[in-house]
Amino acid sequence: MNPLTKTLKAFRYLGIKKIWYYTCSQIGLRTGHYRRMTPNQRIIYTGEPGLKPYANFPTVSESEKALAIEHAELVCQGKFLRFGGAPVPLDLDAGRSTEHWTALEKTPPETDLKFIWEPARFGWAITLARAYAFSQNSDYANDFWNKTLRFLEIHPPNLGRQWQSAQEVAIRLMVMVFCDRVFAESSSTLLENRQRLWQAIAEHAQRIPPTLVYARAQNNNHLISEAAGLYTAGLYLPDHPQASKWHEMGWRWLNWAFQHQIDEFGTYMQHSTNYHRLMLQLALYSDHLRRIAGDPEWQPMTLSRLAAATRWLWALMDPQTGQTPHLGAQDGAYLFPLSSLLINDYRPVVDAAAKAFLQQDIYGQPDLAEMAEWFELKATTTTPDRQPQAPDMLRVESAEGRAFLHSAHFTDRPSHADQLHVDLWWKGVNIALDPGSYRYQAPQPWDNALGTAHVHNTLTVDGNDQMQRSGRFLWLDWAQAQVIAHEVDQEGNLSRITAEHDGFIKLGVLHQRTLEKADRGWLITDDLLPYGKENAKVHDIQLTWLLPDLPWEQVDAHSFRFTVSTFSFQIRLVGIDHLSLYQSGECILGNLKPEPIWGWTSSIYGDKQPALMIKAVQMGILPLQIQTIWQFE
Repeated sequence: MNPLTKTLKAFRYLGIKKIWYYTCSQIGLRTGHYRRMTPNQRIIYTGEPGLKPYANFPTVSESEKALAIEHAELVCQGKFLRFGGAPVPLDLDAGRSTEHWTALEKTPPETDLKFIWEPARFGWAITLARAYAFSQNSDYANDFWNKTLRFLEIHPPNLGRQWQSAQEVAIRLMVMVFCDRVFAESSSTLLENRQRLWQAIAEHAQRIPPTLVYARAQNNNHLISEAAGLYTAGLYLPDHPQASKWHEMGWRWLNWAFQHQIDEFGTYMQHSTNYHRLMLQLALYSDHLRRIAGDPEWQPMTLSRLAAATRWLWALMDPQTGQTPHLGAQDGAYLFPLSSLLINDYRPVVDAAAKAFLQQDIYGQPDLAEMAEWFELKATTTTPDRQPQAPDMLRVESAEGRAFLHSAHFTDRPSHADQLHVDLWWKGVNIALDPGSYRYQAPQPWDNALGTAHVHNTLTVDGNDQMQRSGRFLWLDWAQAQVIAHEVDQEGNLSRITAEHDGFIKLGVLHQRTLEKADRGWLITDDLLPYGKENAKVHDIQLTWLLPDLPWEQVDAHSFRFTVSTFSFQIRLVGIDHLSLYQSGECILGNLKPEPIWGWTSSIYGDKQPALMIKAVQMGILPLQIQTIWQFE
């Protein structure tokens, strides 16, 4: 795409306001304005916190306490569970530099910035806080102060990569406030250490406003994080001369962002289950501070959008495991890991959000309620509604399975080209899965590579993606989808959905997909219809199905059988010319040339695992149809 075309399309899809805000941020960076506004200097703050320390801690089981202590001991040994995965060294030096953060904007990082920033998000500090709360062992408080003071010493204000992103600064600020309130009464906590932390909170808060225009250009979780950080600082440092400004600015942008980034049906504009959870956690944390500070209630529209957003995430969850489809960008963000459950279990956040914004205890399970207890939430009713539906990720379910069809109308930048992607689950196992993200920054071919339709459970036409990729995080020519028909069974449950998207109409092709429940399985029908005028061209259709790395056997030319520990299933494709099977970028059956990114999945950011990928090919003149029959045995 030539630069002029790209610029014109960027204006069309991003809008003048976003382009203007981004331009302003670049002017601030290149003229040295940001460097002048964020000097490298310590701040003297002698006031007292505006919020009291935690008076009571959640009550957990002995097994939960033991696991919290086990994880805290890892932190004391200099390790942490990065992105909820295996233990890795806790590198508090990561991103250290004597250069101002604005200078580093011109220098590519030595590795993925997510790896540099994650230790500085202080998730490990919450691990120590939980262990201290449950055991009252002051060793965990002592380790927190040692590590935190060392971090503040080696990362002075506005020097190094840990000050490069105002969002990262805001996240760290919020966690420091949380931990200060937890450790305040510990025998290992000295007043001089707390005072140093209060100074650091002021230093962090002053870093955010100068570049808020960049967060407004992004208009996503960046803006919510930075607004929540300012709101936190304004409440926690009431004696600071800028406290009222931080408080007002944070409150205003929190309400604005929740109202403009969540639609009336609860869909979050980033179309990502991970970022949706991140948004709800920021809402829960801010709401907790609002209540204990005695601030006014949220604006009515804010409450309405947060309630809808809670129902949306609840709609995607498996009630037994708490897992959801890996829809959209998946970078492992989990700001307040206030639970012993795995990072891919979304129930603690949904439980807390339902109590906060729906006034319902939808589970009634104490082992899911720790996060809600940290945020001092109780429901007014224990009779939950029926599990809702998400209009852009509709669910067709049976006694043992759940199927989702993604059909989004994008109002902001898509992260993945995944229209009409289908996610299938059977007995709690994700059978047809989303590949995740793996890495945002990496050498080719892994530079945010898993966002393309070529690796999602959908199809491509003549080798074209659904949208035009124009950068690591930028898609243009957005494909828009809509549901055009549906059926319900006698119990009122969805049994059949048909949706279509317009991503291939430039090729004269309209893609329609029907997902319907069958006896012990599903039938998925893909119709490729001529669009506009008669289409006599021979089209190359490639249909993708991504599965876990399971034992398999070929039944016939168009069928496979796969085996899971507790069941097996068969996939049969009708209406295709030939199919191939891939694993870890290699072709293991068939003759279609593989791509290195085929046959991988990433459930944890930065870690990819082998998967099986079916590629089914059909060549012909429109209309064309492919059917995929999933039968579980």
